[in-house]
Amino acid sequence: MAFQECWEEWELLDKDYQTLQETHKLYKQQLEEVIKLQNSCLSSIQRQKKKYKELSKNLGRCEPLDSEEHTRDTEFIKELMKERQNIFFEMEAFLPKKNGLYLTLVLGNVNVTLLSKQAKFAYKDEYEKFKLCLTIILLLISFSCRFLLNSRVADSVFNFLLVWYYCTLTIRESILINNGSRIKGWWVMHHYVSAFLSGVMLTWPDSKMYQLFRNQFLSFSMYQSFVQFLQYYYQSGCLYRLRALGERHNMDLTVEGFQSWMWRGLTFLLPFLFFGHFWQLFNAITLFKLTDHPDCKEWQVSMCGITFLVLFLGNFLTTVRVIYQKQKQREEKTNKQL
Repeated sequence: MAFQECWEEWELLDKDYQTLQETHKLYKQQLEEVIKLQNSCLSSIQRQKKKYKELSKNLGRCEPLDSEEHTRDTEFIKELMKERQNIFFEMEAFLPKKNGLYLTLVLGNVNVTLLSKQAKFAYKDEYEKFKLCLTIILLLISFSCRFLLNSRVADSVFNFLLVWYYCTLTIRESILINNGSRIKGWWVMHHYVSAFLSGVMLTWPDSKMYQLFRNQFLSFSMYQSFVQFLQYYYQSGCLYRLRALGERHNMDLTVEGFQSWMWRGLTFLLPFLFFGHFWQLFNAITLFKLTDHPDCKEWQVSMCGITFLVLFLGNFLTTVRVIYQKQKQREEKTNKQL
């Protein structure tokens, strides 16, 4: 290649480099502007929330007037305040926020808020795919341990995978909650409880008590993975349909349980769920009976029994509460129509 050609190529590269520098400088300036706008939005939202809270208290202390107009205006203000609280939630999903205690302990004070809808949806979809893949893997491993392998080492690998899976879910769900997902309450907490249970099972030594409970636990794990696969398959389709109709939030997730939005089209899953809940109760009863065995010396027996009982109560009571609330809403709707 001639020197002249090299020189021309260098000049083109140099011009491109100058353009890059200018673009990067502009990027940094706009990034600073974005940070200022973020802080301004956050302070405005906090101020608005505080004012709405004060206004709500003042409305509650107002002396009632025998006027239809006054009652109508009061209800209008309350409805508007409720609607704006939801709007604030949507706004905060795109603004940086402090991590909760759990994320702070695991990740530190790293900002995990994703600032674009595309990034949020991509992370949510990746979370759903992760759950589906691990559910299938856990089903296959539990089947292998139950029918093909009778090894404490294989069981330990399975339990270690469960610990890692549930711990990973808790971290990812915390990040998704920071980004606007509405999963909350027991459906978050039960992953922490499941991670603890898997950790206790992992530390349980190979003993007579362990062997007496082993097959029952592996059979339960197989059934649980099967039900979770069913839930993912049908919930994802139902969520897609409801999001298209504008009835569900874009960041809503599939859960290992029953929520109010599943009432239409997914009630056929309830028998599978209730059977799994009562299997958890059966596991707890079995373990409590094993504590009376003369050869029982491990603390893991009673601890697993207590944890299975907590899982049963949480899952069963939460599901029953959702069904009760939904039935109550349907009755109120019917009464209004009449």
